[in-house]
Amino acid sequence: MSDTHYPNRFRQRLLDGETLIGCWCGLANPLSTEVLGLAGFDWLLLDGEHAPNDISTFIPQLMALKGSASAPIVRPPCNEPIIIKRLLDIGFYNLLIPFVETADEARQAVASTRYPPHGIRGVSVSHRSNQYGTLAGYNQTINDNIGVLVQIETQLSVDNIDEIAAVDGVDGVFVGPGDLSAALGYLGQPGHPEVQKVIKHVFERAKAAGKPSGILAPVEADARRYMEWGASFVAVGSDLGVFRGATQALCDRFKK
Repeated sequence: MSDTHYPNRFRQRLLDGETLIGCWCGLANPLSTEVLGLAGFDWLLLDGEHAPNDISTFIPQLMALKGSASAPIVRPPCNEPIIIKRLLDIGFYNLLIPFVETADEARQAVASTRYPPHGIRGVSVSHRSNQYGTLAGYNQTINDNIGVLVQIETQLSVDNIDEIAAVDGVDGVFVGPGDLSAALGYLGQPGHPEVQKVIKHVFERAKAAGKPSGILAPVEADARRYMEWGASFVAVGSDLGVFRGATQALCDRFKK
């Protein structure tokens, strides 16, 4: 296959237990995403929930990553089959589904990524993912090449972590530390001991289910601690954070 990420090597590496280091992409710009793609991250998260991304901005970023070893993962704005279908059709093979609170919601996320009879993904004869109808065998093989990660970010999702992690087709669980800390009553305090205890619990339950776990951790000490706790796919920063920090530091060196 001509596409670097098909078959889905990121998913296979994840399931093989490799530690995969990623970075968040929220600037919605193909140039900044292309630069990140040259850095050597294992994966890049293209955010459609909290960043100004949509289909028209995702496609140029996917094009910018075609020569990159970094696997693109997309986070849709919600767990909605039509949105997921459109993201699959433009060429994403890995999805991080936000705000999954129950096993039924996890099953819906998986079903949204699979063609019948194994799911409910709508069928199009020609789209970017099947190279506009020229990719032989796409319909027969793509179901086995889609990675589904679900985000754990509420008390209910923590309560249901065992059932969520057990869902067939859920390839990993990902802690959203911002929303989780808010849901637990510690808004803006993901480092609070009570939040940390819950994060560790999620990692432990995922491991017990034989599923990898991940998290966004732009503070290095946090990222290394989470990897010690068993997280195997960790985003260690964001394009916006790196750009903001570097530009502020540059300005401060000359103005202070």
